[in-house]
This record gives sequence, C-alpha cells and structure tokens, in this order.
Amino acid sequence: MLKPHILFLEERGYDVTPVSNAEDALSLTARERFDIILLDEMMPGMDGLQALRLLKEKAPSIPVIMITKSEEENLMNEAIGGQIEEYLTKPVNPSQVFSSCKRILEKQKISGEKLTRDYTVEFSEIASLMDGPIPAEGWMNIHLKLCERELDLDEHPDLGLRQTLQDQRRECNAAFSRFVEEHYADWVRSRPDSRPVLSTDVIRKSVLPLLSGDKPVLFIVVDNLRLDQWLALEPLLYPFFSISRELYFSILPTATPYSRNSLFAGCFPAEIEARFPDFWRDGEEDDSSRNRHEHQLLDAQLAGLGVLLPQDLRYTKIMDSEEAWNTAKHAQSMFSAPLTALVFNFVDLLAHKRSGSDILREIVPDEPAYRSLTVTWFEHSALFHILRAAAESGVRVVLTSDHGSLRTMRGATVYADKETSTNVRYKIGRAIKCDSKQAISLKDPAKFGLPARGINTNVLLAREDYYFVYPTNYHKYLSLYRDSFQHGGVSLEEMVLPLVTLTER
Repeated sequence: MLKPHILFLEERGYDVTPVSNAEDALSLTARERFDIILLDEMMPGMDGLQALRLLKEKAPSIPVIMITKSEEENLMNEAIGGQIEEYLTKPVNPSQVFSSCKRILEKQKISGEKLTRDYTVEFSEIASLMDGPIPAEGWMNIHLKLCERELDLDEHPDLGLRQTLQDQRRECNAAFSRFVEEHYADWVRSRPDSRPVLSTDVIRKSVLPLLSGDKPVLFIVVDNLRLDQWLALEPLLYPFFSISRELYFSILPTATPYSRNSLFAGCFPAEIEARFPDFWRDGEEDDSSRNRHEHQLLDAQLAGLGVLLPQDLRYTKIMDSEEAWNTAKHAQSMFSAPLTALVFNFVDLLAHKRSGSDILREIVPDEPAYRSLTVTWFEHSALFHILRAAAESGVRVVLTSDHGSLRTMRGATVYADKETSTNVRYKIGRAIKCDSKQAISLKDPAKFGLPARGINTNVLLAREDYYFVYPTNYHKYLSLYRDSFQHGGVSLEEMVLPLVTLTER
C-alpha cells in the first residue's frame, strides 16, 4: 500500500526508510539520522501518539508529519500539542505527502529564494521612484518596505542581501533629507489637514476620536521606538488585539525635548515656549527637565480641543523596571480613568546605554540584534503585561513613539562655541557651521517651528548617518560616537514612526 508513496519520494531525491511499527522506528532513530518522520496514528502495538511522545524525548528536533484516518478534534489537538509539524487525514496521495515534506524540509530555502526575487523587484522599483519627486506618503511606504525587508533578512541572514539593502537605505536617506529640507517649513506653516501627520497632530487624529466612546483609552508612548522594532513586536499582540497601523512624521529635531513635547502639546516648540515660557526655560535639553510638564501640556491640548473628561486623566512616566511592574500590578485601577497616558523609556535607555557599555555593544552589534533584544525585552516586560490586561478589559489602546534612532557611522566636523547644544545629531547655537552635504542648516529657526535664541542663532540637523564632532579632540570623539544609536537628525529611521490603534479581538 505504501509502495507508490516510496517510489514517488525516491524519484524526487528522497531516501526513504520504511518500518511497520513504532518500536522499530524508535530503535532506528536512536542509531541513525533522519530529516523527517511520517508517522501513522494507528499501528500495531504502540500507537502514533505514544510514539510521538517518545520520539520527541529522544530526538526533539526531527519534524514529524502525523497521518490518520480519524477526524476527531481532540485527537488532532493532542497531536498538535505533541509538536507535530503537519497533520494529514487519510486518504492521502503521494503528491500530498511530497508537498508536505518539501514544505517542511525546504521552507527556509524556498522562502529565501522568494525573498531574493521579491527584493530584486522592489530594489528596482525604489530606485526608479527616486528618479522623480516622491510625496510624503511615498517616503513612508518606502521606509515601510525597507523595514519589512530588514525583518525578512533577519530570518535569512545567509542570503548576502544585507549590504545591498543597507546601501539602498543610505541612498534613500540622502534623498529623504533633501526632501525634508525642501518641504518641512511648508508643513509647519500648513493646516493639519493639508500636510502629512506630524507629532503635533497625533492626539487630535488618533486619541480624540476614541474619547467620545464609552470605553477607557490608554495612550502609550514608547520613547525612541523605531518602525522596524514595532514591526518585530507586532506579531506578539495578534492573539490579543485587532491592529490598525498608520505612520506619521516626527517633528524636528527628532529629540525628546522637542518631538515628545509637541506630541503632548499638539503644537510646535516655538508655540510651546510662547504659551508656557516657564516650562521651556526650566532646564537644558534633557528628559529630566524640559519634559517634566507633559501632563500639563496634554491637559492644555485637550482643553483647547474642547474635551471635557468626566474625571482627570492619568499620566505616568516609567523610567525603570520597578516602576513599570508597580504600574502593571495596578493596571485594572488605572483603566478606571477615561484617559491614561503612559511613557515607557526602556528603548531609549537601551540605545543610550549601549554607547558606554562593552557588554551591550557585544549583545547588540547591529540593527538585527537591536530588534531582537527589543523583542526579548517586550515579551517579558511590564508593558506587554499592561497591554494584555487592557485587551482583557476592553480598553482601547493608541501606541506610538516620539522619535526613532539611527546607527551613526560617519563623522561630520562642526564649528560652534561652547554654548551650543551637546546632542551629536543636532546643534542649536550661534553661527554654527558644517558641510551642507552632511547637515541641514536652519538659519531662521522660527520658520521651522523652533524657538529663536537671539541674533545669528541657527540649527544644524545631521543628514543620513552623520554625527557631529568638534575639531578639538576630533579623533577621540569620532571613535566614541561611531557605531552608536543616536537621534535628533533627519533620517527615515528617526522621522517615520508607527501610530497604532489596538482594539480587543
């Protein structure tokens, strides 16, 4: 009865070893190496489910296809729970068995070949797009495609396409920086409905419509979360939420004191300074000073939008693990508020701590490792716990990032005085200078929605993967900041961000 199956597989290059009972199969697998096992559910002596358990104890890595004439669901569940790769119901023909074997044994090879073909086509499509003008939405789509391909290559690291993709991303970032240089000032002057969605528009666009419902809303900002990182995290949430994903542009500079304040305030930094001068003057450009007033800024934005909540919104900024898990423990009480805003800082801390830690540099040598470590953190994080609790409670969630980050690889000499800001991807000061091929110079900050700091004040924003280095101790700082994750400049990674709405399944 099995001879047609054996002949069919052998004609296609398979070496088939037939046995008539489970005991002989277990004895053979203890002595010889097999790539796959076809296991009948009903056999004389030991049945297939018993054999499966013993096979997995002795050789857990061998894939198993179980074949049965039974269609009982409990049997199917028990077999699948026993870690089979596939389940076929009799009668089966030789081509079905061959198809299953090929899919299991050659899945990596087949998917790698398809990825190579698809990326070759996409590479040409993106290259041709850059020959002409690309609208804002087009740049979002290009970045999304590049991120998706990066995740694909994480699964197929041996295809040899990584460098090609990196080179194309660098070309795209060069063209994107020119696009931003040409259009960003117009975005600042435009009405929200006639420009791409910016940091200033996120609350109004994605949170405000949900507040009119009868369920609480959870607004989460994961500081410094890039789009590729979100795409790696997203599948973990499929069992719990229906996910609607959009993209938006961070304002400039792509740094927490500017982009996150604008996100919570719903306006550009120049207007924040004009309306709340004490907030802006409270400190230098770091997260512990100018971002101390996000709660008040969000209150002011909602009041300006005419939103009257039945009770005060809740706001929590989570800076460490202890605080995160304490928040997670009280998630249900937190959901009693009509709107809760949470800021998680782990990803930003990871990016910055990596620069000064040899251990973290070893663990995170590149972007694939950065994505992988982010996923590992998220799987075991208080944030994941809070999201699952939100799904169970029917809470609607809006999750986003305030800016992304970029792996900086090339130094750019900058000339400035000691009063200039210290960030390595953007500089604000008097008459600061850099090669125009390496940085965008904003000679009139007010046109770009930024506070003016007196005569001759200008802003430099690093292009592509450049980072600013002073002539003094040039080589020391060139080495210090090379191959570090930074933000504040103009790149797809820093500016194009996920804006995600999660609703219970």
